[in-house]
Amino acid sequence: MTQAATSDTNVLDLSTCDSEPIRTPGSIQPHGFALSLAEDLTVLQASENLAQHIGSAAAGAVGLPLARVIGDTAAALVVTELAATRVLERPLYLGTVCISETCYFDVLAHRYDGVLMLEFESVERRASADFRNLYPLVGEFLLKLNNTVSTDAMSALAADEIRAVTGYGRVMVYHFDHDGHGHVIAESLADGYHSYLGQRFPASDIPRQARELYTLNRIRLIHDANYTPARLVPAINPVTGAPNDLSFAALRSVSPIHLQYMRNMKTLASMSVSLIVKGKLWGLISCHNETPSPVAFERRTACEQLGQILALSIESREDASELQFRLDLRRIMVSMLGGLTQGADFIDNMTSVFPALLTFARASGVAIVVDDRLLTYGDTPSDEQIRELVGWLSIRAHGDVFHTDQLAAGYPGGADITRNASGILALPISRIHKHYLIWFRPEVIHTIDWAGNPHAKEGAGPLDQLTPRTSFSSWRETITGTSIPWHKGELELALEFRTALLGIALERAEQMAELAEELGRANKELEAFSYSVSHDLRAPLRHIVGFSDLLLESASNEDLEKRHRFLKNIKESARLAGKLVDDLLSFSQMGRAALRPSTISMNDLVHGCIEKLAGDTHGRDLRWEVEDLPEVRADASFIQLAVYNLLSNAVKFTSQKESAIIRIRAERHPHENVFHIEDNGAGFNMDYVHKLFGVFQRLHRMEDFQGTGIGLANVRRIVERHGGKAWASSVAGQGATFSFSIPKELPV
Repeated sequence: MTQAATSDTNVLDLSTCDSEPIRTPGSIQPHGFALSLAEDLTVLQASENLAQHIGSAAAGAVGLPLARVIGDTAAALVVTELAATRVLERPLYLGTVCISETCYFDVLAHRYDGVLMLEFESVERRASADFRNLYPLVGEFLLKLNNTVSTDAMSALAADEIRAVTGYGRVMVYHFDHDGHGHVIAESLADGYHSYLGQRFPASDIPRQARELYTLNRIRLIHDANYTPARLVPAINPVTGAPNDLSFAALRSVSPIHLQYMRNMKTLASMSVSLIVKGKLWGLISCHNETPSPVAFERRTACEQLGQILALSIESREDASELQFRLDLRRIMVSMLGGLTQGADFIDNMTSVFPALLTFARASGVAIVVDDRLLTYGDTPSDEQIRELVGWLSIRAHGDVFHTDQLAAGYPGGADITRNASGILALPISRIHKHYLIWFRPEVIHTIDWAGNPHAKEGAGPLDQLTPRTSFSSWRETITGTSIPWHKGELELALEFRTALLGIALERAEQMAELAEELGRANKELEAFSYSVSHDLRAPLRHIVGFSDLLLESASNEDLEKRHRFLKNIKESARLAGKLVDDLLSFSQMGRAALRPSTISMNDLVHGCIEKLAGDTHGRDLRWEVEDLPEVRADASFIQLAVYNLLSNAVKFTSQKESAIIRIRAERHPHENVFHIEDNGAGFNMDYVHKLFGVFQRLHRMEDFQGTGIGLANVRRIVERHGGKAWASSVAGQGATFSFSIPKELPV
């Protein structure tokens, strides 16, 4: 920060405050001195107050060995400690040295910006710093934290402990909200100090780069706000050719603006301890004292340790709270999804979980918009207002979720629905159509107590906006037009819920597609059935009527042989009609009857079917070849019917062969067993294989091979009910192979 002079007074130029080089101020606080050293411990730079502390001029010290500047005894201690210690970027205590016989200094060392920086802080004690009290202090603090139940309570404990360690008059713990404002959540006060508990400090009090430095260097001490900075000599770092980066220097000089801010607050000494949670600046422990007050390094170390413990405890509590919050949300979401899968109509199902939807989003109202349908529950805007909002969302909102806790700030119609829709969370459930699930949160009017008006600064001169604020009196602001903010967990779980909704909708679409496919197939079967009724079933009935008429006409005829033949034809036609009706009934039952699975020996089942077919094969030259077959888990009655139909087909289509061979074999696979029934019969043309398993489909003339055309359709339906497949291959005139698979795990 630079100072700009006017004709009559000096004022602080705040026009570039947020870009001020606070890491490279070029100076230090004067309650100590600093030396930057090369690797051989030659002095590269010295602070200009060197003479005030040890009687040697800063310019004269540059280029000298360290021992020539601080004396052999002090240099020997520094050299010994440097050799035994790994010095990094954070200041490390090397010991306490005596220089010029009467001056004692704590020596801190750190390596940064290409140099070894030694800082000598003036102290009253003559002995080295005593860290023995640090362990019991930390141990007792941990025990106290275990008995607290909230972040505020833990922060209050830390404030009390740090005030006891530092002796400062006021210690505040404040947390930065999502807008960067600091909210004082705990405080420890000495008598006579003003309280800021519950109040907020505006984000502008701590510029962006200052917050970054708080994250980098977690403790900062200002001994006396009325100090005069001591510049480094020379001003440019000889190693880097630029001003020194003093980010980690304990004596680093601070912004004149901040010093004026302290004086306006009647604070002459301050110390800040950063609270870093998950790598981010969560808050600060801010210590104030009305008079100048040093804090020795060992006490600062204790405060830093207490701050780190508090930050870890806050992180642990927040993680546990976050986890519990998300678990509660997930339980509600799982319950809702269970309810959404009960009925066929997805939108109607949503109405059954309306109360849970409100609980899930901590909302007062919810609406579902799907095309012309609008369903609402709870306290919501009117239907017309919701439709206008959806129109705006479809144009303005992008992505998988839209949320705001200040709808009126962005939506022109928001002011009319502030009461019950100051905040909304909207999930688009279609990329094409205006389909939305929208939660509404009502307006929450609340007040904020500021430590001074954050929107104005006191004074009447033309430079009022370029000076640190001077008033820290409590100022109350009333906030309207906002709702409770949306929690990050709510937004993430809402996205998961949207994905699940889309999954349910997709599953419904797939079910509808399968239903349409099944309906199409049923329609084709119905068409085939109609054809069968009009053709296949009509034919035997026509025969019955025709031969009955012939029988009546020949009633006076004594030709018994002709009458016997007519009766035989009537009987055969009636039998065929009855067989057709039986097969139709069987096919219908295949789609409705429940499976009763059991373990089946396919060897026994096949041999049983062969025995039943013995009457049809009597007198024929037919050889059965049955390999060893595996067991399956299936419905015994259904599988027996399927196998019997396939074996019966093989017997029928080999009837014109002088020597017939029917072979039954199996293939064993990890997840299924496949069975093949091969014959050397008539076969069929593979161009028509797609018709083979259809209802009433024949690839041969009925006069050549009798049958109803339902048997193979039954086979396919039985196998598919078990989760398997049925297929066939053939060369016309050379036989056919019919195959089917049965999974080892039946579908649920």
